Amino acid sequence: MNKYANQVQVGVVYYPEHWDPSLWEEDVQLMKVTGVRVVRLAEFAWSRMESSSGGYHFEWLDQAIDLFHKYDIRVVLCTPTNTPPRWLTELRPDVLPRNADGSITYPGVRGHRCYNSKSLRVYGSRIIEEMTQRYGRHPAVIGWQTDNEYWMIDCHCEMCSEKFREWVKQKYVTLEAVNREWGTVVWSGEYSEWSQIGVPYGGSKHQNPSYLLDFARFQWDSIAEFQRSQIDIIRRNCPNHFITHNFHTYPQRLNLYQTGADLDFASFDYYPNTAPDKQSTGPYSGALSLDVTRGIKRRNFWIMEQLSGSPGCWFPTWRAPYPGFIRAFSWQAIAKGADTVVHFRWRTATVGAEQFWHGLIDPSNVPGRRFSEFAELCGEVNALSGKLQGTAPKHEAAILLSHEQLEALRIQPQVEGMDYYENVKDYHRALTKLGIGCDVIEWTQPLDGYKIVVAPSFYLLSEEAAASLERFAAAGGTVIITSRSGVKHMNNQAVMLSLPGLLAKCTGIRVEEYDPIGADKHRVVDGAGRTFAGSQWCDIISLQGAEALAWYDEDFYSGVPAVTVNPFGEGKVYYLGTHLDEAYLQNLFVKEAKAHGMLMFPDLPEGVQIVVRSGESSAYLFVLNLSRQFNQVTLPGSYHSVLYGKKRERTLNLAPYGVDILEMS
Repeated sequence: MNKYANQVQVGVVYYPEHWDPSLWEEDVQLMKVTGVRVVRLAEFAWSRMESSSGGYHFEWLDQAIDLFHKYDIRVVLCTPTNTPPRWLTELRPDVLPRNADGSITYPGVRGHRCYNSKSLRVYGSRIIEEMTQRYGRHPAVIGWQTDNEYWMIDCHCEMCSEKFREWVKQKYVTLEAVNREWGTVVWSGEYSEWSQIGVPYGGSKHQNPSYLLDFARFQWDSIAEFQRSQIDIIRRNCPNHFITHNFHTYPQRLNLYQTGADLDFASFDYYPNTAPDKQSTGPYSGALSLDVTRGIKRRNFWIMEQLSGSPGCWFPTWRAPYPGFIRAFSWQAIAKGADTVVHFRWRTATVGAEQFWHGLIDPSNVPGRRFSEFAELCGEVNALSGKLQGTAPKHEAAILLSHEQLEALRIQPQVEGMDYYENVKDYHRALTKLGIGCDVIEWTQPLDGYKIVVAPSFYLLSEEAAASLERFAAAGGTVIITSRSGVKHMNNQAVMLSLPGLLAKCTGIRVEEYDPIGADKHRVVDGAGRTFAGSQWCDIISLQGAEALAWYDEDFYSGVPAVTVNPFGEGKVYYLGTHLDEAYLQNLFVKEAKAHGMLMFPDLPEGVQIVVRSGESSAYLFVLNLSRQFNQVTLPGSYHSVLYGKKRERTLNLAPYGVDILEMS
């Protein structure tokens, strides 16, 4: 991986094939003057690079890349397999995915490719081979983005059915094991021949949940294998280039961690919502997305597409970004660990489906307010790049995220109003509002270095995962476990144990019964007489060594524990029997953060976030007002603003979408 991967810089997405070549040098000159350091190219350009089978036309791309090199702007190229050209889909129809109802996803949009298509592997590998050999030693090219925004296609073509059957054979070896692990005895679903196993035609939500979870796992493997076939070519021909992928729109059913395993770093396409009524939620959902992206590789990342104007085209156009919005959310991404922020796009399209997905410059080609704000951002980032390079967020709290839980709970929704990822948002938002830095990592990752770990709804549970939480608590950590934990084995079959199953020992409780209350609210009262709200689910708990901290205050289980804590080794394990409101979660997090001596900033105004990014010899406090209101923040001391070159005393006034970056001594 080359030296440019971790430089703090700003870039743009550019589509030279969409514009008359007479505009190219003028555009590149303006990028250079503005402070752009990197561009992304060729994402959807397969038909322009290969107009017919073997008919290559790279002259236009040569010209564009040479122009960027002339002005010392670095280039990231993309493998173009997200949009197979029409000549290929006509020549090899097996490229196209087949939906559960038998219909075909035809060209005309994008993402019309089956990850298991043999033809796509052959022709995709061929165009990537040509690109990497041609540009592997070009001095402007520094890295590659694989495909574009992977997602679960749920392809039901014959090849996917055949490969799924082989996947099942390799995993289970015998039909007896398949029937046992999937529980096919129900509804007379037992398999007597391997040929009977295939993809879930019809897509019925009533199909066997163990089977459906394995079909999702098969797809995760297929995507990883598809990407690996591309990475192998890039590594061979471009050994000094980095490789990344632009993840998008969480939650994804895609297993982000498996897909990210072969990458040098992860990237994300970040489009914070511009609507005024989203400002109370959007900045916090965005903060979670950025922390999720950093957690894919547990290292800094890139933003490969950052909002530059109002999105719109196949949906009604969003509100215009408020003054300061573009700059503030770009700084939020950098604060959270983005080393490079690439804005989408340089100029708003005048043709095609994305004509109203606004870029930095409108179709008039006259730079306006948004572009001026972008130019200001470029100047600031370039001025601070040297200070910020080598720094990263380093946190002592973590939320454990699992795409297996996400998929299992999608297959069998537990109750109306319960959404696994939305609940993760609630825990993360409570931490963010307190200024407690939080990593979001894959649920089986090592927990060394953390002091607080939130384990939301470990619905599927292995002995290894349970033991990891026990070791963490025993060593002095605080574990927070929630309802719907320990319900199933990893094969998606229910455990024959009292809940929370394998977590009963460390929680010191037993769930005697439960009441799925859905969208209803139930009062919960703590030992100080304070009242809070619980929703979604109410576990009716009996104490088996744990201490009750809060109790239900209504219904037939009034007076029964709703929240418990259990000493375990040197640490402790909390159990939340219901989904508690933000006030309760904040009280809990403040208590535990204080006990562990963790850095936090309680009482932050709504919309204000504080993030620390630190290196070996320096640390920087990012103070972000991600709202349309003026806000005031009380700081724990005096700081030097590296953004404005001024001393900041204990009170910091922030204009709407105001940002400051303070050096910590």
